[in-house]
Amino acid sequence: MQSQAIKTTHGFGHEHDNETIVKAGLQFFFSLANKWKLKVDQQRILLGGIPESTYHKLKKTGTGSLSQDQLDRISYLMGIFKDLQILLPTTKAANEWVRKSNSAPLFNGQSALDRMLSGKIVDLAIIREYLDAERGT
Repeated sequence: MQSQAIKTTHGFGHEHDNETIVKAGLQFFFSLANKWKLKVDQQRILLGGIPESTYHKLKKTGTGSLSQDQLDRISYLMGIFKDLQILLPTTKAANEWVRKSNSAPLFNGQSALDRMLSGKIVDLAIIREYLDAERGT
């Protein structure tokens, strides 16, 4: 029996095979990590606490196997990135926002990055929802 590529929409609106989604997601993630100046350990946490060897393989090859949880994490990060680009006046300000302490009750004086580095996917979702609300969406 031949294996078939898994077809899924992953919120992209049309079918893609999983390999295409993974490649696009990893390309975005590593670009974002560069823009946000994330350390390797921080990147691994944002991807769900993946082993260091897996991280280096994904970064080197730009492809691999990602779980639904990891794809969801990347999707939340895409939304956060997009919201910041819309809300803030410059790309520099948007990229620096994640590291700045925040007085909003949601952050309790911590930065958004501190909250995201809890390792819980729900924190990514909460920040995305917060930024969506700030945008009025």
